[in-house]
Formats: sequence, structure tokens, C-alpha cells
Amino acid sequence: MAKTPFHVHSALTLASLALAAVALAAAPGAQRRNDGTDIFRSGVDVVQVTATVTDADGRLVVDLERDDFEIFEDGHLQTLTHFTRDRVPLSLGVVLDISQSMSGQRIDDSRLALDQFLADRLDPADEVFVIVFNHSPVVEVSWMRGPRRVRHRLDSIRPWGGTSIYDAMVEALPLFESRANQRAAVVLISDGADTGSRADVRDVRRQLRRSDAFVYAIAIDAPETRAINDRVNPSALREMTTESGGYTEVVHDSPELAPATARIADELNHQYTLSYTPTRSADGTYRSIRVRVAGDYRVRNRRGYVADPHLGGDAGR
Repeated sequence: MAKTPFHVHSALTLASLALAAVALAAAPGAQRRNDGTDIFRSGVDVVQVTATVTDADGRLVVDLERDDFEIFEDGHLQTLTHFTRDRVPLSLGVVLDISQSMSGQRIDDSRLALDQFLADRLDPADEVFVIVFNHSPVVEVSWMRGPRRVRHRLDSIRPWGGTSIYDAMVEALPLFESRANQRAAVVLISDGADTGSRADVRDVRRQLRRSDAFVYAIAIDAPETRAINDRVNPSALREMTTESGGYTEVVHDSPELAPATARIADELNHQYTLSYTPTRSADGTYRSIRVRVAGDYRVRNRRGYVADPHLGGDAGR
């Protein structure tokens, strides 16, 4: 089946999806954040899966139909209860390295890339938070609807200190429990190896198994000579991003940040959202997820989830 790389999406389907999300948030027992925004909750015993599909040349494929997809839990075929290829509003976390090595052009290029990414490439219905980190993470911007409003909020940041990537991710992932939108993603930007975290990559992966957020990492690995223990560790970053369905991109210097964030935005703007009701009840076990599409396509999605019975049977959260 030949697929074209772009598709004009149905506004009617998107409107229906938005109404469904509002209905879920407004259901009895729904929670609200301090700013009055309803917190997103998927339905009881519903697993939500976001999927990215690319062709053999790595180009996004955005015009597949519901019947093109099969989804498996622990190897068992599941029945899709929801499918859309329309753009679903996004809750995005930005995790930015502000350690000493990010001084000068790197922090300037990071600000510019993030300003363009948030203001020009996302949707006004999206929301965002920003965590900055050196030897410790700080929530610089709490959840804010309308990514354009975050523009220039990082202008006063001055890099210093060490690098605690894992602590920053451990701080970021729980924030998605109070998000307003259905889809979730993290963009991590760093130029160095972790030098000071109390957590490690295994702690991050354990949290990712309880999260449905895609994680993207942009690693700045400049060509100048640096101590081997201070350079980025792409393998460690890929342990996090691959688990979630995202990816790690290594750039050679900070001017490449803007094109890298543009590629992430393009992917976030062309994903599929699927849901299914597991055939087994929540029992605290880890369940693998595999999404399959017929043809010469590659599918990226989170690898699995923990079916936590303490979350009211809500397998997707």
C-alpha cells in the first residue's frame, strides 16, 4: 500500500477527540491543578499509546488508517478502542542543561532554538513546563498553556555548576501526572555526561515505565578536546529515549540545535494516538507493548507500562 508523506487532517475528527478529552477530564472525581486546569486522566483500564511511523528512508508517514495498525500486549493482539491521526494537544516538558560547559554560544543557541520551537512550531492549545539543571534541577516555568508565552523566559539564565541529568529527569517525569493534555513528551538538551546525580539511568527507566511521555534527547558533542568523562554519553541517553519511543540525536555544536528541535516538532505534529482495553486486569506487572504496521515501515512507541492496581485500574497512567 503506497502512502504519501503528508495528509490534510479532518477537523471534525480532531474536534470529536477534543470533546472526548474534555469529557474525561470533567468526569466525576476528576482533579484540577492549582491554576484551575483539569488534569488529564485516561479512562479506567485504558492504555493510551502514541506512535510515530517512518518509511524506509526515515520520512514520516502520516496517512495510515486504523486498519493498518495492530497492537500487542505481551505478544497478545489487542482490540483498538480509539484511533486518530489528527494532531492531539500536547503537554511538553523542556529539560535544559545550564551547567558551566553550556556558557557562551551554547546557552545563546539553546535559548534561540527553544524560542523558535515553542513559539513557532507548537500549537496554542499545547502546554509546557521548563526545568533547568546543573548540579540540581529547578522548575523554571510551571505548566503554562500556550507555548508562545514561555518565550524569553530563559533570557536571564546564566550557566554554572555540574551536570545532573538523571536527577533532572526524575524531577520532570512526575509532573506529567498533573498535565492537562492527552499526549506527553520531554525534550532534553545537554552537552555533557552526568557528573552529580543521586539517581541513575535505571531510576529514570523505572519512572518511564509508569509514564506515557515520549523522551527526546539532543546531545551537544562539540569537536573540541574535552575530558572523556565530561563528554556526552549517547548510549545512556538512548537507554532513556528508546524505552519511551523517542530518540537521541547527537549534534556537533550548538548552532545545530534549531534544526534538531525542528525535527522533533515535525514528529510531534505527525503522530498517531491509539488506545485499547487490556484483556487482563491491573496486577502490578510490567506489560510489553508492540505496535505493528503492515509494509516497510518502522514504528516507534513506548515499549511497555506497569499495570499498577493502585491507580484505580487506570492501566494507561
